[in-house]
Amino acid sequence: MSGIVHRIFLSTLVGIVFITTFLLIYKGISYYNVSLEERVYHPDHALLKPSGTLGHGMGIIGSLFMIIGMLSYMARKRYRFLSRVGLLKHWLEFHIFLCTLGPILVLFHTAYKFGGLVAISFWSMVAVFLSGVIGRFIYIQIPRSIEGRELSLNEVKGMKSDVAELIRNTYNLDEESYNILTDSIKKKVELLGKNPVGSYLRKYLDDRRSIHSVKNVLKKNNLPLAENKKVLALVKDDIILNRRIDRLDTMQNLFKYWHVAHLPFALVMLIIMIIHVAVTIVFGYRWIF
Repeated sequence: MSGIVHRIFLSTLVGIVFITTFLLIYKGISYYNVSLEERVYHPDHALLKPSGTLGHGMGIIGSLFMIIGMLSYMARKRYRFLSRVGLLKHWLEFHIFLCTLGPILVLFHTAYKFGGLVAISFWSMVAVFLSGVIGRFIYIQIPRSIEGRELSLNEVKGMKSDVAELIRNTYNLDEESYNILTDSIKKKVELLGKNPVGSYLRKYLDDRRSIHSVKNVLKKNNLPLAENKKVLALVKDDIILNRRIDRLDTMQNLFKYWHVAHLPFALVMLIIMIIHVAVTIVFGYRWIF
């Protein structure tokens, strides 16, 4: 999948989520704002109630989306015969899409009415969704190969290049500017090596100051705009890589602990969802079939 196609793919998924959410809010806002006792008299009650035509359908489709999203991504990671079917990161993006749109549909299926055993499943779903957002943040902090495999510390370090020397040999900078640029990069490495994870904000602010000083150096040397952007991109990439090297071990450990919290909530949600569906069928509730 080329870069342009990938951006179109992601934009389409994001667009579907936002458009679906907007349409559901637009269609049901007057109904959901009515008290539970008065909803029976609302003209859209038969359509939007949990057992209604649209409400029931959203519950079924949303549940299927979440099940497909979970099982397909797990299968892609576990079964070797699927390893050549697309990149793992694309499967993850589709997993995130289904497991975002699914809970949204289930939320509107409930018509904001929670109670009993189903409430446990709903709040487990919320916990899975929120932990998924956190997991996504941790996931993107860990450098990976194009296939999605985690890179080791030595592999990540091997990606580094002598940015300062490359800039010196490629671009015409005066000695003072070169020294300022070199000091900024070296300062970054030392700071990242000494500070603990709790000083993340301080590191981020130091990154911004380093980039600002590099911008001033480039402005002073009057480099053409294209070259200015290239040098700045090299420095930013080096800063990001240094940051990831420093946090690699911590993020990998956090990702392991994250699985311990994420999977139980998903299992609880799935088990209660199955019980809910079984009870619904036993009591004779039907959708369009």
